[in-house]
Amino acid sequence: MSTETFEFQVEARQLLQLMIHSVYSNKDVFLRELVSNASDALDKLRLAALRDDTLDADVSDLHVEIEIDKNARTLTVRDNGIGMSYDEVGQLIGTIANSGTAKFLKELREAQEAGGAEGLIGQFGVGFYAGFMVADEVTLVTRRAGESQGTRWTSRGEGTYTLERADDAPQGTAVTLHLKPADPENQLHDYTSAWKIKEIVKRYSDFITWPIRLVPESGDGDTASEPETLNSMKALWARSREEVSDDEYHELYKHIGHDWREPLETIRLQAEGTFEYQALLFVPSHAPHDLFTQGGRRGVQLYVKRVFIMDDCEALLPPYLRFVKGVVDAQDLSLNVSREILQQDRHIRMMQRRLTKKVLSTVKDMMTSAPDRYTTFWREFGAVLKEGLVTDTENRDALLAVSSFATTHGDDEPTTLKQYVERMKDGQDDIYYLTGESRQSIENSPHMEAFRAKGIEVLLLTDSVDEVWVDAVGEYEGKRLRSVAKGEIDLGTEGDEKADGEREKQTEEYAGLLGWMKEHLDEDIKDVRLSSRLTVSPACVVSDAHDLTPALENMYRAMGQEVPRAKRILELNPDHLLVKGLNQAYKESEDRTRLTETAELLHGLAVLAEGGQPKEPARFVKLVAERLERTL
Repeated sequence: MSTETFEFQVEARQLLQLMIHSVYSNKDVFLRELVSNASDALDKLRLAALRDDTLDADVSDLHVEIEIDKNARTLTVRDNGIGMSYDEVGQLIGTIANSGTAKFLKELREAQEAGGAEGLIGQFGVGFYAGFMVADEVTLVTRRAGESQGTRWTSRGEGTYTLERADDAPQGTAVTLHLKPADPENQLHDYTSAWKIKEIVKRYSDFITWPIRLVPESGDGDTASEPETLNSMKALWARSREEVSDDEYHELYKHIGHDWREPLETIRLQAEGTFEYQALLFVPSHAPHDLFTQGGRRGVQLYVKRVFIMDDCEALLPPYLRFVKGVVDAQDLSLNVSREILQQDRHIRMMQRRLTKKVLSTVKDMMTSAPDRYTTFWREFGAVLKEGLVTDTENRDALLAVSSFATTHGDDEPTTLKQYVERMKDGQDDIYYLTGESRQSIENSPHMEAFRAKGIEVLLLTDSVDEVWVDAVGEYEGKRLRSVAKGEIDLGTEGDEKADGEREKQTEEYAGLLGWMKEHLDEDIKDVRLSSRLTVSPACVVSDAHDLTPALENMYRAMGQEVPRAKRILELNPDHLLVKGLNQAYKESEDRTRLTETAELLHGLAVLAEGGQPKEPARFVKLVAERLERTL
């Protein structure tokens, strides 16, 4: 086939220009990215060969090879891994539609403005393009394992690339960089220097489990010399803690987590006995962008006797710990294991239980020994961790122990349920909470008025999952979790001025109005009653004790589950002038047409006050406008 020329996509051209004219101070990362890609290709070939014994591929000496040609000023990074077909080269190298280009470009600009652009390349999976930081031209020659014909890709990074068949391509992928002249002022080193290559590999890729070999330079007079292996190949999780520095752990995290920041916490676990395995896990310092995306990737890799088996192994940790990155290396699993088998494997379930408990105990230790790091952890991952309160009953107590919540007790410091219980007032039997979209909207809710007046602490829950877990948990240390927006609330005490006799008198006084409003608002409400939770607002709407809240109804509908819309209860504040005036007008008026509109407006205002929307917004606005017109 003749050579074909293609144009990059618009975003790809923008990215190439940024790579070529990048302000990255450390251009050495290009080699880290190319070696990482080569290592991934070797992992994929080993896995493919294990699963398909008919695959025509040589796996006897899998390795990464680096070759320098000083005269031609080229650097080649070569692997004998899985390789790519002609179509895959066009899809994966020619375009980067699936690499998050737009987000990369946006964050790169922001990071450059903030002076912290270092390492963004690896985060977005566009490491191949990092080669253009140091090269005028890049050539890629590849042949997919099991195929007979290879592919050659070439580009100068100026908007186009060429594709052609390559009959002589060996198995795997070779990336040849035609290097730019060294420019020390711009941190562009001489990458034909063997010592510089050794330094970069040692710093970034020493933990790669495949040998990284430097081919002796041709023409040096020593034709008998063998390639030099540059990395130790000793997996960090297999080495004792004393042998590994924090920097080495952090580099491993950056490699497997595709992150440029250091992890928040490093967790080591070594299990011995009838079933042996080692784990090296990392808690990131920030939430990934796909944390709540359907089908988002997990971060734990599975090895068996240091042989890579599976990336993104879902069976090793529960879904609510999907943000944890790391490696688990088991000694007694089969190499030819599938995701379906893992779901049923008894040893895997044992590993998941122990790893889960280890992560949660680490978070608990963080609460006491490193509160600043715990604050960061909860800010980034608290919402997803609370999913476990619904799904993981076995670890629910441990999850509650490491959970903290915003509260009316203070603006800054979140509180644990244990701390809340310790502060409860004498005679208080329940733990009160209110859910909403934001702290401000909750604090301004009419439902909070009596609690604020009496100084009773309320948990302020603003995550979507809060609507679900409070019902699933139900109570804590014998104290019921109770919404201040559901059921009847009685905060009275024996010395309260509003004694039972006065309440009965008010009920009798307003009985006619309450019955009349219930009749005229019957389509929208279940009942009308006097409120003990209001001190300032004229009215509020509440759910029955066992009804779904409107937010939960909407959540189920968004998931495609149709649920009946529950009618709610309208509560009136008998001490409010508007309610008193309405009751007086009800008693004195024979024509109650306008009173019906007033009742409708009062209900609409109550719905608006909690962040809802009147059933007919246009009619509500019309009624308000007419009332305002009469006041002029």
